[in-house]
Amino acid sequence: MLAKRRQVPQEYPVDAEKFIYCLEAVDDIETEIVSEVQENLKQLAMQYGVASIYKTCDTIEGLEASLNALVMDDHHFKDYEIIYLVITGEANSICLNDYYYSLQEIAELFEGKLKGKIVHFSNAKVLDLDEEEAQYFLDITNAKAVSGYGTSFNGISSSILDKAFFNLFKEDDDMFEVVEELHRRHYNACTVLDFRLYY
Repeated sequence: MLAKRRQVPQEYPVDAEKFIYCLEAVDDIETEIVSEVQENLKQLAMQYGVASIYKTCDTIEGLEASLNALVMDDHHFKDYEIIYLVITGEANSICLNDYYYSLQEIAELFEGKLKGKIVHFSNAKVLDLDEEEAQYFLDITNAKAVSGYGTSFNGISSSILDKAFFNLFKEDDDMFEVVEELHRRHYNACTVLDFRLYY
């Protein structure tokens, strides 16, 4: 029996002007598996026409190398509006390979390099910063905002809300309008997951 080649729906052209840069922490970058995150990014492209680049890292050096390669070598860097981090951790830290790194340390690694970007964390980790911590991260990296969730992954993944958030950016460049619209359209999910934006 001949297998039919699946056609990519034409009504979802990929908008090459906007990209999501996704970095997922894994136990070992040598192990090749398709994660739920990759599936979600594929759906984001098919359903909403939002393109993304997906990479994995398993150490702080890997994280640094991936983001530095994006900043230094990718001529489309200005087109990446959102840096999407799927990394476990605690309120003000990320965990890679059983080591914890504070967001202050991360900020110093990327000093001045994230100008105008929104750094968005999935709810693989809770994002809970006080005003001073948030301001430090934004001032040092030059990022436009840091967003994430106050509720950790308790069987409820933030992936559906993440996709909605990314898609709204395709429709509107105004960060505050986007957040307002996200709450309007997905009020329950925003409340349950405790969506947060620091700017």
